[in-house]
Parts: sequence; structure tokens; C-alpha cells
Amino acid sequence: MKPDTKQVFNLAKLSLNEDVPSVDLTTTNLIPPTCRVSARIVAGERCVVAGLGLARYVFKYLDRNCVWRAKYSDGDIVRNGRTVATITGLARAILTAERTALNFLGHLSGIATLTRRFVERVKGSGVDIYDTRKTAPGLRVIEKYAVRCGRGHNHRMNLSEMVLIKDNHIKICRNEKLPLGQLISFMRGKIPRGTRIEIEVQNLRQLDFALKNPPDIIMLDNMDFKTLQKAVGVIRKSGHDIEIEVSGRVNLKNIERIARLKVDRISTGEITHSAPAMDFSLEII
Repeated sequence: MKPDTKQVFNLAKLSLNEDVPSVDLTTTNLIPPTCRVSARIVAGERCVVAGLGLARYVFKYLDRNCVWRAKYSDGDIVRNGRTVATITGLARAILTAERTALNFLGHLSGIATLTRRFVERVKGSGVDIYDTRKTAPGLRVIEKYAVRCGRGHNHRMNLSEMVLIKDNHIKICRNEKLPLGQLISFMRGKIPRGTRIEIEVQNLRQLDFALKNPPDIIMLDNMDFKTLQKAVGVIRKSGHDIEIEVSGRVNLKNIERIARLKVDRISTGEITHSAPAMDFSLEII
């Protein structure tokens, strides 16, 4: 599933307006307006490419008649030195759009590449890798798209998509003397039919509370490994059909060990908020 065309176009427009609030002083005063050139975008390192469609929109926004030819598709592995796309069109447009297009490609390919590394670490375990809502403001749609390009999965896209009851929700409910014992059934009576409910637990006491009125998913959050082992065992023995998610303190060093516990999914914000940008350059041919 690709991002909505209108959203992509608006992002391209917003980013170009940020970089060129009035005029590209260098290009406009140096390059003739009718000059046409061809250029290629080159990968500076091996990566999973993502954001080609968005890069295309950036160039098309400044020169709608430019010719864009992608050599790869989002989600493909690209080796160092390979041309990922070529552009032919007005020189001014290509030079002005260059940095914005490359920024998108580098950022999104970085997310896709790191996500793929996490996915490969748990290959064969049956565990799915999920992102979180730890995304850059305004870029969530494309960052979560990059996660999918890396063969990861999206957790809820926004707060309207599903229910996730966290510790602060429970604290306030307790202070307001709401019926905690019927919290899940209370929620089911208020939300659209079929909406999934997840509850976050951080220790075995909270897990015991969650199992008394079981949700669809239990998130085991920020637990040390021994507690995590016990919690998974308790859920499996409970007899409830509950999906188990592990989150917090997840990294490439410990993810294989966590996956061996036979949980259903592992979520990590690292794949979006800490992915290093990949190196791309634009070369005039």
C-alpha cells in the first residue's frame, strides 16, 4: 500500500517551499531558463531503496514535463554505485529539486534498510516486526510506508485507528474511580465493532490485571528478559486467545533472543526515529 497521491504531492510542495521560499539565487542567476539536461541518481551505499515516488514528485513539481525513469522499485536492494533513477528536463528544476529529492530518498531508504535488518534477524521465527508512533511530525505517512518497504508492519497509524490502554490511562481511571475490572468490556461498548483493543503492561501484577478482562493484544513493555519469559508463559497458560507484543529495550543485539520466546510481534521505535540516512547523489550526465 503506497501513500495517498495527494499526501505525497503536498509533502513535496511543502518541502520545496521550505528550501526555496522565493528563488534559488544560484541556479536562477547562472543557468539559462531553457537549458535542458539529463541526470542520474546514484546510491552511495548498499541499501533498501524507498521514496522513489516521492523524489519523482519533487522533480515533477518544478518541471511537470520532465522525464523520470526509475531503475528500481521501492523495497528493492540496491548496491553501491548503482543508478536508481534518471531525470531529463529543465536544468533549473533539476538543480533546485536535487537536495529535497535526495533528502527524502536518503531518509526513507534509511528506515527501510534498518527495518529489513530487524526483519532478517527474526527470519523463520514467525515473529513480525512493527513500528510505533515515534515518527517525525508531518512525516508519519511516508516513514511508515518506508517500514513496509523494509518488510516491516505498521502499528496503529494514529490514535483514531485502535485502542491502546497505557499506564497513564489506568492511573487516571483509578483516580476517577472508574470500574477498572470491566475496563475492556467498558471500552468495547463505546468503540466501533471490530476495533482491536491492546493493553500495555510493565510487570506481572499489571499482567494479572489485564488477564482478568482480556484484550485482543497484550503489550509487554520495558520488561527485563526474565520477567518477559514469565509473562509470556503466563499468557500462554491462561487459555485466552491473546496476541503477544513485546516493546521497549528492543535492539538488533537482543531481538533474536526475544523472538525465541515465540511472541507474535515485536515493536520498536528505533526503525523510524534512529535510522541513519542512506547516501544518494545526483550527477549530471
